Amino acid sequence: MTTALITGSTAGIGAAFARRLAGDGHNLVLVARDTKRLREQATELHDRHGIEAEVLTADLATEDGITAVEERLARRRDGVDLLVNNAGFGNKGRYLEVPLADELTMLKVHCEAVLRLTSAATGAMRERGRGGVVNVASVAAFVPRGTYGASKAWVVQFTQGAAKDLAGSGVRLMALCPGFVRTEFHERAGMGTDNIPKWMWLDADKLVAAALADLARGKSLSIPDPRYKTLMGVVKVTPRALLGGVTSRTGRKYGPK
Repeated sequence: MTTALITGSTAGIGAAFARRLAGDGHNLVLVARDTKRLREQATELHDRHGIEAEVLTADLATEDGITAVEERLARRRDGVDLLVNNAGFGNKGRYLEVPLADELTMLKVHCEAVLRLTSAATGAMRERGRGGVVNVASVAAFVPRGTYGASKAWVVQFTQGAAKDLAGSGVRLMALCPGFVRTEFHERAGMGTDNIPKWMWLDADKLVAAALADLARGKSLSIPDPRYKTLMGVVKVTPRALLGGVTSRTGRKYGPK
């Protein structure tokens, strides 16, 4: 049986990955900040699917938290075959409205932690000649829309570059770029969602199924829904100056309230 490590596993996309991978027979290492929720999740997945679910409490906004997960990923004895870097959050407010300390915390979780955990995982995977990494980004990576989008753009560029460098090693890397998904993300950030059209919402379980299929096909970038594929196609051919104005207006319409 293979082992998958999922950060931010207790809610949203991370929880959907945990359900799907457990259902497919993978053992799990579940990583999040809330020990109680982790233990409840591990017990439920073990009882339902008969897999082993290890709990690792870690806050990836801290040095200790990142180091603890790095050490688990680097272990050779019971190594991790699939890493899902899913942990992340959003800040409510536009640039200069958000405290700089909060912006730096976002970069630590979205960029530093992703870099360090991917490096720890792929180093061990390359030695074994197999493995995979899914780094959860966002379609916000493709539009000029604030610090969140900028951090996710870094995730996409880093992942695709690393995938090329590791081509032929047996290790696959993929950036997953969902749109709006019904999770705890917006609630935690204090963002209103009433103005977001129903058609823009994605189901987390279907998203994960599409993402894993794309990983199996060897894709380094996954936009797992035809609606968002179409939107991103339009984005590619839209002049940046015009796109910046559109995304700013869209952010005011559909963003935090």
